[in-house]
Amino acid sequence: MEDKIIAFKMHLLPGKVDEYKKRHDEIWPELKQLLVDAGIYDYSIFLDTETNILFAVQKVKGNGNSQQLGSTEIVQKWWAYMKDIMLTNEDNSPVSESLEQVFYLK
Repeated sequence: MEDKIIAFKMHLLPGKVDEYKKRHDEIWPELKQLLVDAGIYDYSIFLDTETNILFAVQKVKGNGNSQQLGSTEIVQKWWAYMKDIMLTNEDNSPVSESLEQVFYLK
């Protein structure tokens, strides 16, 4: 199976950039391992400072991606931990919108 690239955007609350960076610099080892176990081997998140929109890109081996891990206990704990600095849904998951790839230079 060929690797795939997945991209999505999320929304950071105003004034929360430093806290968002801090929490990701200290990402929980068990969450990181869950992502790796799901086939995610390259994961970047970028910030548009004018809009506070976070742009995430994942390279994935197989069929998994982080958007499918919401039923796990560790991801639910992470969502609860992050809900005070991001726009979230009722279940604490970040409001997330898939993005369509329109160009890729390999």
